[in-house]
Order: sequence, then structure tokens, then C-alpha cells
Amino acid sequence: MSGARSPLDGAAVLLVGTTEWVSRFAETLEPRGTEARTVETAAAALDAVRRERPACVVSEYALEGSTGLELARSLGAEWPALPVLLCTAEGSERVASDAFEAGVDDYVAAEASPAETVARLLERTERALRAAEERATERERARQFDAVFEDARAATWVLDDEGALRRANETASGMLAGPVDAHLGEPFWESPWWAPSDDIAADVHRVVETALDGGVDDAVVSRATADGRRRVLDLSVRPVEDHRGQLTSVVVEGVDITDRVELERDLRRSEELHRVTLNNMTDTVLITDESGAYTYVCPNVHFIFGYRAEEIRELGTIDDLLGADLFDREELAERGVLKNIECTATDKAGREHTLLVNVREVSIQDGTLLYSCRDITKRKQREEALATLQETARDFLYAETHREIAQHVVEDTPGVLDTDASAVYLFDADTNDLRPAAASARMRELNGPLPDVHADGATLTSHSFVEDEPLFFDDVHEADRLANPATDLRSACYIPLGDHGVFVAGSERVGAFDAVTRELADLLAATAEAALDRVSRESRLREQDRTLQRRNRELSELNRVNETIREIDRAVVRAETRAEVDHAVCERLTAEGRFAFAWIGTVDPTAGRVDPRAWAGDDQGYLDTQSFALEETGGEPAGRSAATGAVTMVSNVADGLREEPWRKEALARDYLSVIAIPLVYNDLTHGVLTVYAGSRDAFDDRARAVLAELGETVAAAISAIERKHALLSTSMTRVEFETEARTFVLSRLAHEADATLSYDGGIQQREGGLHVFVSVEDGGIDAVERAAADLVGVGDVRRMSTSGEGGVLRLGLAQPFPALELADHGAVFRGATATPTTTTLVVDVPESVDVRNVTQLVRAAVGEVTLRSKRQLDRAAEQDPATTLLDRLTERQLEVVQTAYYSGFFESPRENTGEDVAEMLDISPAAFYQHVRTVQRKLFATLFEEHTLPLSASGVE
Repeated sequence: MSGARSPLDGAAVLLVGTTEWVSRFAETLEPRGTEARTVETAAAALDAVRRERPACVVSEYALEGSTGLELARSLGAEWPALPVLLCTAEGSERVASDAFEAGVDDYVAAEASPAETVARLLERTERALRAAEERATERERARQFDAVFEDARAATWVLDDEGALRRANETASGMLAGPVDAHLGEPFWESPWWAPSDDIAADVHRVVETALDGGVDDAVVSRATADGRRRVLDLSVRPVEDHRGQLTSVVVEGVDITDRVELERDLRRSEELHRVTLNNMTDTVLITDESGAYTYVCPNVHFIFGYRAEEIRELGTIDDLLGADLFDREELAERGVLKNIECTATDKAGREHTLLVNVREVSIQDGTLLYSCRDITKRKQREEALATLQETARDFLYAETHREIAQHVVEDTPGVLDTDASAVYLFDADTNDLRPAAASARMRELNGPLPDVHADGATLTSHSFVEDEPLFFDDVHEADRLANPATDLRSACYIPLGDHGVFVAGSERVGAFDAVTRELADLLAATAEAALDRVSRESRLREQDRTLQRRNRELSELNRVNETIREIDRAVVRAETRAEVDHAVCERLTAEGRFAFAWIGTVDPTAGRVDPRAWAGDDQGYLDTQSFALEETGGEPAGRSAATGAVTMVSNVADGLREEPWRKEALARDYLSVIAIPLVYNDLTHGVLTVYAGSRDAFDDRARAVLAELGETVAAAISAIERKHALLSTSMTRVEFETEARTFVLSRLAHEADATLSYDGGIQQREGGLHVFVSVEDGGIDAVERAAADLVGVGDVRRMSTSGEGGVLRLGLAQPFPALELADHGAVFRGATATPTTTTLVVDVPESVDVRNVTQLVRAAVGEVTLRSKRQLDRAAEQDPATTLLDRLTERQLEVVQTAYYSGFFESPRENTGEDVAEMLDISPAAFYQHVRTVQRKLFATLFEEHTLPLSASGVE
């Protein structure tokens, strides 16, 4: 083709041989720019090919030491793609056959004319080179196709010109569970890859038909793979034609786009999430250019500013929204981003917001500055509220009462909750009421006066306190327990303050308590509750400390009193006379400034006064100023105690100063408190002890109890001294009393049985009380026995002996008997005779015992008595044998011998045997006889060993 490029242009050709055509061919090639190299031997040719790699080798047949065929074989073995031409004058079919067998690309027969030979070589060389280029291109294309075909990233199928499967790469084969060979020759759309779905097979058939018609098509199909996963394939189908334009095959390529599809789906979701987030998040994003003009306005801009996006743009630039000079442009350029810039902005409704703004440099469309705005108004309010709470907590530290804390809560509520209406109720446990302790003026204005609330759960305030439940209302008028329907409060909260009360706050606005405000209200209430707990705890501690100090003082005073009592006890034990006891008590009570003054007086019922008999301390003539009359009320404490028989205590002498004259005299001598203690032992009064102190409240309940016990001790000591003197006294007074009362047990028995009874003695048992022996002188002993059995005061009745209608009874008494009480005070109960109308009692009173005291004891035991006679008796200084004997007998021995005597055991004949008496005593006969013999031995020892009898009594003349 004229003007077409020849393969020889610029190519390197190796010519081998020595024939003339070799040199002339070289000369012909040189003008064409072909690099022609000439060698003579096969070895030189092989060496040149190794070094220069020519595009073509042209050799003559006959070479030195070899042939062109051998050279062709050597070249084909090492360089199979190198074109080799053989030119020989000895042309024949055999030579041509050998040449092609040896791998020669063309065989040229040499002509007679060298020029013709060169022309033919030139043509054949060009054709060989062109064919080599085509083969190289085809090999390259084959290599490229194989590379594409075996690409693991795509499944590739090759179909024939009818759409049947001819070949599949490894990736495509992996989609089948079985071998691909089993499906070769089948229509591609009917292969198992698409069989699970008719729709997928139809799509594949459609695109293959398009390719068979010479077109290009694609389809996206979804199918399950052998591993059970759902995969998405992008199928592209194209026809393959030969150089004549004839369809030879169809190539189907399937690319797995599952990840891309999922990524696109995730991207769409992300975009949707982004849109939803931008539309609903509270932060606002704005993008502007350098002049501040908006290039992007976040759709949620209304959350902060109340404007729509279009309205924001109409406002002007960003400076009109956030203010000028929001940040330093140079600093932003240096740092790239500026964070947490605090500023204020006004929303559409005119409310001011506190914002935190971040500014950063960007390059988004036409925007260069991105602003992200966060509304921190609530957080700012919360921080300010918390700061106020801290101040409140500090104020609480210095509050000392619950009312102070309540007032602080009300004063600080506006700074914490942004509401002016508040109140604090404190619980009064005594009345079970919640009482308003503090309330703001705004609360009274909106709600009116705050009444006391009973803690019964009926109202909101009471319910919150009783149930320990915080209550919040957007509109309190919707609550069931609203006590004041006329209130102008709308939003309200009721928060219990533990056991202390309730905090109430409110507003005329509906919905004033959002989540933050509720949290702050709870914090304020919790802080107040902690402060109230602290005040209560400190109050209890102070009270405990005061109580402890008071008890310490009381204990110290009690110790001092106890020490005084111990000293008095020691002195009383050593005292020999009543006067010593009296003076010891008074002196010990006033020693070392313990008390200011003390005295003991004798009660004179006849004169109706108390007569001082011993005193000590600073008298200052006080006893001379008073008469100490026996008055149950209004008189001097000594006279009152003598009249009532009870302790009289005056804690403050100054009280009733003008109503009771004695107080003026006592105050003049600095007697500020007084106590009077009757000295009583076994119902017998031995006087009154009166003590005066120089301070108020000197005698508390403990001191009163101790001093009252001291009075009993002193009275017992006086009684003991009287008994002692009575035993030593040789002179006594026999007193005879007569009574018509029925208090005495013998009086009741005589009256009930209409008999005369006489007391014959008795003995006190260890556990069973007192047994007395009673003689029935006239009347029936049976009647007396029956009457005694009916009396509550008689525990048991036993008949000891019988004489006619009379006899002797032993009575077990469950109540005190006068003989024992009189013996306690030194007097001796000698006898008693009871008739149905009167009873006579005989008592021996020692000279040291006051007869009036004995009369008082008898009157207390048997009722009102009349003193019939009183006469003096003399008793020898030496004790008589009977007394000596009684001292030697034990109570049990005396009981046994008395029972035997009164039961007639010693009579002749005996009225009761020893066994009978033993049964009476509930002992064995052997024990009875042993006791009797012991008493007899002691009796004879007393008569014969310690006392000298007259001669006539001993039988000696």
C-alpha cells in the first residue's frame, strides 16, 4: 500500500552467507533505514542473534561447515518467535519441506538474476516481519485475555456464537458446588448459577441475546452462593468478532458488587441519619464565607434561635446573629479551630440564650467558616443555681435553729429555681401539724395566708410529708388533694424534708419545673434536710451535754450527800443515847458547809407543835422566830411534815413570799431551799429532821430519797437505843389500855364467838409468821374455833387442849401482832383479855421509853384506845431464872415446849400424848421427845447451877 509503513523501516536484519545476493540485499535495505548485518557462518549468526536480537534472519542454504536448515533449527530452539527465511538456488520440494520442518518462516528460490532474487527477498521479508508482528500482537492479546479471564476479582464465562458455555474461569467455577465441565455446551442462562430464580435466568438470557445480536448489555442480579451468602453481581456481556467482523464468541463478565451495594446502602442510611440528626439535634451548624454571608444553615436552627433557615438568611450576616468580633481571625488562621467561645444571642421570642460556639476553617462549596453553636443556657442557669446552693449550704452552717434554715431556703429559692414563690413547713410532733415556718411574699400573694396543715395525708403538703414522696405538678389545679382551689399558683412542687417538714415552691406559669429545675429543687431540699438534721443533732448533743452536766452535778451532790449519810451512819452506830444521835445527825449535815442549818424536833400532838431538841449550823436565831405549828398546808416545813407524816420539800423559798410568813425569816438568813423529813420507824414517830440550804433547788429527787432513807435510819437507831435502855432499865411502867374497837384479832374473835379470850403467849416462826396461844375462858371453844377459821387474818387454827367448854387454841396469824411491834421499841406486851364488848391490853413500858410513843403504837395496832391505869414497877437488877431460861432456849425449842404445855402433855393424866403433840407440830415423835428433854436439861441447869435455892426448897433442914 503506497505510503504505508514497511516492517523493514528501522528494523535490524541479519544476513547469513557469502552469495552475491547477500551483499546486494544488504545494499538494498540500507536506504530504507534498515540495519542490515552480514555474517558468513552459522556460528557467527548465532552469536550475533544473542548479542543484537535482530528482527529477522535471512540465510542461504549452503554455509561453511553447516547449512541454513541447521541454523534455522538452532534459532527455533532458542528463539521460536524470531522470523527465519531461507534462500537457495537449489530449490526443490524436498528442500522446501525440510525448510518448513526446520521452522523456517519462508522459503525463497534464488533466481538467475540477483536483482530478481533481492526483489523477492524484500517482499518475503516484509511479509515475514508483518506476520511476526501479527503473531506477537495475537500472543499479547492472548496473554491479556488470559490475564483478564483469570482475574480473581471477576467471574468470566466464554460462550459460543449460540450462547452455549465454552469456558469459565476459576472465580466463576467457585460459584458452583460441582465441576464446571458438566455444564459445558449448555445454554448459559440455563446453567445452575441462575437456576434458583426464573427472574434471574430471564435477565441473563436477555443480555446474552443482546450480545449475540452484536450489542453490549449489562444486568445486576442477586443470588445465593455455595457458602450460603447473598451476593450481588454486575454482569456485562459483549460480543467477540474476528477480523472479518464475524461473531466468534461472547464474553460474560460478572463483578461481585455486594460490598459496593452494601456500602451504597450504608451511605444512603448514613445520609438519611445525617439528615435526621441535623434536623433533630440541639446543636446548630452554620457555614459562611469570609464576609459572614450564609452558605449553609442547618435545618434545626429553630431549636436555639426560633427562626427557620430562610428567616436566618434574611436576618443578615452571622455578625447580626452572634455579634461582631466573636473571634480573632488571625488566631483562627494560626490554630485552624477555636473552641468553646461563649457568647449570648437573642431568639425570635426575645429570650436571651448563652451559647458555646466552635469555629473552624473549612472549604465546603463556597463556605470557608463553620460555626457549631450549643445552647448552654440551662447549664449556665444550673451552674449559677449550684453556686447559689453552695452559698446556701454555707449559710446553713451558721444557722442554729430550724426556723433560720427555713428562712434561708425561702430567701435562696429565686436564685436556685428562678421562682419567687416558696415556703417551708416544719413538723410539730406534739400536735401532729405542719406549721409554716417561713414563706416568701410572692407565695402569700399568689396563694394567700398559709394555714397549719394536719399531718393526715389529706392535702398535697401533708401527703408529701406522710408518704415521703416528692410531688411535681405542671398545673397544680389538676391535683386531687389541692387544699386551696383559689390559689393563683400553677406549677408547684412539694418535697419532704425528712422528718422535719416540707419544702413548697411554685409559679404562676404552667410547666415551670423542667428536668433541670426538678433536680435543683431536689438538691435544695436535700441540702436543707441535711442542715435540719445537723441542727437537730447538735440540739440533741447540747441537750445531752446539759443533761450530762446536770447529772454530773447531781451525782457530785449525791456523792456529797451519800458521804454525809455514811458519816452519820457511823456516828449513829457509836451513839449511846438519843441526844447523841440527834446532835451527830445535825452536826454532820452542816459540817464543811454542806448545808446551812439543820435541826431535829420532837412532835408534841397535845400542844400541836414541833419542839426543837437538837440543832447545828448557822441558826441566826431562826428557831426563836417560829412556832412550828402542826399544819398540813401553808406552815413551816417541819410542822407540815409532822402533820402529814410525809417529806416536805421547798425548792425555792422565795416563791409565795407574802403568803407564808416563815419564808421571809428564812430568806433573811439566806435559806433558799428547805427539806423536812419525819423520823418514823415501824409507824412510830421520833420527831422531824429539817435541813436548810443556801441555794435554790439544792434538794432534787435523789437527795430527797436519800434523806428520807436517812430519816428511817435515824428513827431505827433511836428505837434501837430505846430497846437497849429498856433491857437495862430496872424500873418500868405498867400501862393498861381498854378498847371497844374490832381491829384487834382477839376482839373480833371474842365478838364473833361471844366468848372471853386471853392471850397466853406466842412465838415467831421462821417462815410461817406468828403463832399465839389463846385461852377460851367461857363460852364454847368450838364457836371460837369456827370463828377463827373464817377470819382472813388467821392462817390456821389448832386446838391444843380442852377444859369443860373452854380450852387452849393455837392461832397462826398472817398479819402483824402488837407484841412484836412493841418489842421493837423496848415495850413488853404482857397480856390481853377480850370480851364480846371490850378488850383490855397490858403493856410494860421501860423508864427510857416514852409512854406516848407506846400509846401511839397500840392505837395504830388495835384502834382507838383508852388509858385505864398506869403504875410503876421495880425489877431486880439481876435477871430472874425464867428470863435466863428463855434466853437459853431456841425458838423451835420454846415452840415445842409451849405447845406441849398448852396441849396438856404435862398434866396427869396427860390430855395429849407425845405422838399427838408431834403431829400438831408436824415433826416426828423422836424429835419431839428430844426437844422436851433438852428444855428440861436447860431448866434444871438454870435452877441448880446458876441460882442458889433456899434450904427449905432444897429439902435440907
